[in-house]
Amino acid sequence: MGYDSIVCVKQVPDTANVTADAMTEDGTVNRAALPAVFNPEDLNALEAALDVRDRYGGSVTAITMGPLNACEVLRECLCRGADRAILITDRRAAGSDTLATGYILSQAVKKIGTYDLVFCGRQAIDGDTAQVGPQLAQKLGLPQITYFERFVELGNRTARVRRNVGSGWEVLESHLPVLLTVLDVANVPRPQAARRVVRFKHARCTNEIAKEIGNDTPGADDAKTEAELVKRTLALKVKNLLIEQWNLDDLDADLQWCGITGSPTKVHRIQSIVLTKEGYTEVPPTEEGIRGMIHELIVDHTMG
Repeated sequence: MGYDSIVCVKQVPDTANVTADAMTEDGTVNRAALPAVFNPEDLNALEAALDVRDRYGGSVTAITMGPLNACEVLRECLCRGADRAILITDRRAAGSDTLATGYILSQAVKKIGTYDLVFCGRQAIDGDTAQVGPQLAQKLGLPQITYFERFVELGNRTARVRRNVGSGWEVLESHLPVLLTVLDVANVPRPQAARRVVRFKHARCTNEIAKEIGNDTPGADDAKTEAELVKRTLALKVKNLLIEQWNLDDLDADLQWCGITGSPTKVHRIQSIVLTKEGYTEVPPTEEGIRGMIHELIVDHTMG
């Protein structure tokens, strides 16, 4: 008996290279100003799903929400072993916080329909909230086990999971389907397979195909463009190289829960704090000593 897994992955801005242009006027992240990377713990989530598929059979579907460039992480998922890739992209979803993101992803998982396990990375490095996985579980009505390290046992529609609790670990048992958020210590993600890279570097979603057609045949009329789009899309689908592309209408999503409208979280500002001081400062355990330490931290922009 195999297990069908869904893995939620994310392309994130590289927070090690935050600049003054990293935030827009409306308080959202200016992703175009930062290099994009595969969210680290989502790689661990993908590896956990691939391991289940390799051991027990089944399938692995990778989904991500984002702009067209997010197809890069989906191609990487395919190169590492995923069976199916889905891009959720819609301008109306721009600016979504964790609440809106959880809702949109839940609609996507419902559309996929059949699954036994849902894997998410514990948290994304562009927010560090660890909220999307638990919110997704709540919206799907699924049991959840966070801080996943490994399966102790998987069978008979039941999962026994070892989870990290900081100072130790515990084993929890859940019926399937279940949502799991995965830690970076859970496994070592496999590299991209060379044969799959050669194959899946050609994988494209519909909007990428349309963009390539525009570059290849500038000035072509709408009818020719549409005909070429259908032709190339079918060719990729036959070769299993088509990255599925869904918008909010495809998900039957309620727009009041999407994008900025459905996002109560507002970011005041983003700062890049670099600690450069070497050595240490001895602080006397007095009121004056503590006051001096706080003053120094404020002057150094470490706090305040």
